[in-house]
Amino acid sequence: MIVFPNAKINIGLSITEKRPDGFHNIETVFYPVHGFCDCLEFIESKELTFENLGIHIDAPIEKNLCVKAWKVFKKYYDIPPIHIVLYKNIPFGGGLGGGSADASFLLSAINEQFTVGATTEELEKMALELGSDCPFFINNKPVFAQGRGEIFSPISISLANYWIVLAKPDVAVGTAEAYRGVTPFKRDKNLAETIPANIADWNNVVVNDFEQSIFKSHPEIELVKNKLYESGAVYASMSGSGATVYGIFEKETNISDLPIVWQGFLQ
Repeated sequence: MIVFPNAKINIGLSITEKRPDGFHNIETVFYPVHGFCDCLEFIESKELTFENLGIHIDAPIEKNLCVKAWKVFKKYYDIPPIHIVLYKNIPFGGGLGGGSADASFLLSAINEQFTVGATTEELEKMALELGSDCPFFINNKPVFAQGRGEIFSPISISLANYWIVLAKPDVAVGTAEAYRGVTPFKRDKNLAETIPANIADWNNVVVNDFEQSIFKSHPEIELVKNKLYESGAVYASMSGSGATVYGIFEKETNISDLPIVWQGFLQ
């Protein structure tokens, strides 16, 4: 079976409080970027194996999220070993959820290929064992996310037919580094209640809390955001904890002097 795990962006990201378990509670909107994908294929095999093409995954196999996904599924259902081939296209350390998408798409594909019959709720539970944002990719539709990023509520946001530019400077931002630079703050109203209906009104209202500290330590990321606005973006923001910045445009736009990793129309 072949599937195409897609990237996501964060529309706004508020860090509201630190939890007793060491994680943070957040508020954000996850929005899928269907056109920007990895390619994931697997076949039944005598043993669990993994092959990496495209962007090199510099991690031991036991830490690979796809391998972990098979092992998590195996805890709940009797499935055969598989040979996994992943063509990696979505960059690491970009805040685009590529690894999470790979793992979650594999869970769903295993469920379909071997007619296991696991429910959406079961798949989301498995995905949560792999990472806080992994459950989003099971349904892969825009949601307002709270908690660690795994508590979903419907939200009426559509960016269909807007042009998006994803640009990532050659830096990596670790999640631990990102959280060290922020002070949790709970607003009177949550993001879903305050996000304007018109995307042209998002600037300075829909905010990523990571930007303030990340831009200080990695000014090249802020330069990308500024360039996107200078090029006509109606809204631009860092996605997740970075380092990718996205710009949303009302029409197709060609920008030549940015480290663009993907651009295209949203659905």
